[in-house]
Amino acid sequence: MNGPSDARGDYSSQRIEADRYRVSFAGNSMTERQPVETYLLYRAAELARQQGYDWFEEVHRDTENTGRTVVDRPFGPGAYGWWGPSWRYFGTGFGWRNWSPWYGDPFFGDTLDVRTINKYEATAEIVMHRGAKPAGNARAFDAADVLRTLGPDIRTPSQR
Repeated sequence: MNGPSDARGDYSSQRIEADRYRVSFAGNSMTERQPVETYLLYRAAELARQQGYDWFEEVHRDTENTGRTVVDRPFGPGAYGWWGPSWRYFGTGFGWRNWSPWYGDPFFGDTLDVRTINKYEATAEIVMHRGAKPAGNARAFDAADVLRTLGPDIRTPSQR
């Protein structure tokens, strides 16, 4: 397996047979799904040309979201585990209310910071071929054409 790692993400490629490779590109938490899939396709075309092939076929392709949901709380665990301060108070016109730094009081607009962090990884198994790309195969890509078409949108680590 080989490939660089950079601020945008990293890629790897693994030779399976003489003309078959597994290629992957993993974005970081700032990279959307579409650029991850574009970088994967570009890397597959780049690899095909480096190995002396004219076109490649995607035998299998998958994009996975390995994201997570994060809840930011203003306070961490107390001295006795997850015990922490909370208050009960009587609000005029509201009756008895509870307040805790872990949960806040939604009645007064207190909310926790809940956010989802997406991290996409695209993987493809490709088979490389020489000669003219067959017409009518949606999984077949002309490597030179992919490099020419996607190239202007690709930023390598040396261009950052």
